[in-house]
Amino acid sequence: MSMGKTGYRFLAYIFAGLGTLGILLPVLPTTPFILLAALCASRGSPAFARWLDNHPTYGPMLDNWRQNRAVPLKAKWLACSMMSLSWLLLVVLGAHWLVLTVAGGSMMAVACYLVSRPTAS
Repeated sequence: MSMGKTGYRFLAYIFAGLGTLGILLPVLPTTPFILLAALCASRGSPAFARWLDNHPTYGPMLDNWRQNRAVPLKAKWLACSMMSLSWLLLVVLGAHWLVLTVAGGSMMAVACYLVSRPTAS
């Protein structure tokens, strides 16, 4: 089942908005949302994809990812910190062991992937 151009366009704008909020809010990462926005835009809105590619802030980030699969150190640090805090919050709130295991395993896999990527300058 295909989502279609409209669905991808919608997601591109949502992810771009979240990425933009990440510039303003220290607890929200920018890089992953802009990468997702670019992916969705490439499938749903070529004009928006070009705009992202040419944007003074987002363009270099996207180029760095496409050419080197590199993630900025700040993005790595922030993502790992937020995942750790989220998992600790689940512990404090008394989440079931299965939830802790699945969430912790998923977060650990994402953290390992992020840390294994080259660091963007």
